[in-house]
Amino acid sequence: MPRGQNHKLCIREKRHQARYEPQSQKGVQPAAGMEELPSTSSLLEDNSQSSSATGSNSTSQGSSEAPSTTSTFSTTSDTTSDEEDTSQDEEDSGSSDVSSSTENTYSDTLNSMTGVLEQFLLHKYKMKQPIMKENMLKIIHPGYHNRFAEILKRASEHIEAVFAVDLKEVDSTTHSYDLVSKLNLPNNGRVWDGRGLPKTGLLMTVLAVIFVKGNCAAEEDIWKFLNMMRVYAGRKHFIYGEPRKLITKDFVTMKYLEYRQVANSDPPRYEFLWGPRAHAETSKMKVLEFLAKVNDMVPSAFSSQYEEALRDEERARATVPARPGTTRHVPRPRPAASPAPTEDQDF
Repeated sequence: MPRGQNHKLCIREKRHQARYEPQSQKGVQPAAGMEELPSTSSLLEDNSQSSSATGSNSTSQGSSEAPSTTSTFSTTSDTTSDEEDTSQDEEDSGSSDVSSSTENTYSDTLNSMTGVLEQFLLHKYKMKQPIMKENMLKIIHPGYHNRFAEILKRASEHIEAVFAVDLKEVDSTTHSYDLVSKLNLPNNGRVWDGRGLPKTGLLMTVLAVIFVKGNCAAEEDIWKFLNMMRVYAGRKHFIYGEPRKLITKDFVTMKYLEYRQVANSDPPRYEFLWGPRAHAETSKMKVLEFLAKVNDMVPSAFSSQYEEALRDEERARATVPARPGTTRHVPRPRPAASPAPTEDQDF
């Protein structure tokens, strides 16, 4: 994956976890507490496909040729004086500046409302309290109630990208919601008894690294990636607690991960694989979708992993037993002279 795209992914990901970090853990400077989520391209450096290079270059080139924000004006006739031109330019420029300022203020307020709602949703989850629409509307400025659906969608997507939990409506009559873990981890993703934030995001991240690394990842590769998220073995994390115990003990005991010594390694080295519960509760495609969403991409951007995930999906469908009294439909292969159309990928 080209360096330019790698840089863009880092910029997109760097704010994900920092927005939820407690103020007491942040430095004086606004960026001091920024969580640097690693670019997934760092995972693919050893596994990348050369076929994606052309599209990535075109994307990088296109983004560098953004249109100028300055406006040009032409005279209405050859007899128009320079003074009139200057006056008109200043008037139009002033109007444009006011419009741009208004749009920026509106966008900033919308982002602020989204952030406030995210914190509200996570607080309700942490305290195990119901999430009611009427209460959500109370914390959103009345002028933005007509944008509530958009704000809620943006907030839930941000939370999903970090914590791997989905916002679901549990009662359409009372408009109550809940954040539900993507995996059946104990206590709805909290893992341990009591209150707390979900640990599902960390598990999904580890599963993604294992998948991208060829379905078996060396322990040092796992920690190399997590260190770029500022998640360190032996150091308490504000979301995950002590991550080494969580990954090598808890997730292994729950059979979401397999942790084994590399054969004939001296000194001993260890590696991770998916455990049986991970295979049962999720799929390579779902993990790839999570990874892609974190990076504001589509799963097919990871070409080789996407093809592997598709093959797994097809095998899973083929092994589902047919219902009694029904006959499994086996699609005929398409004629070689009429291949299915394919779409070019631009990444």
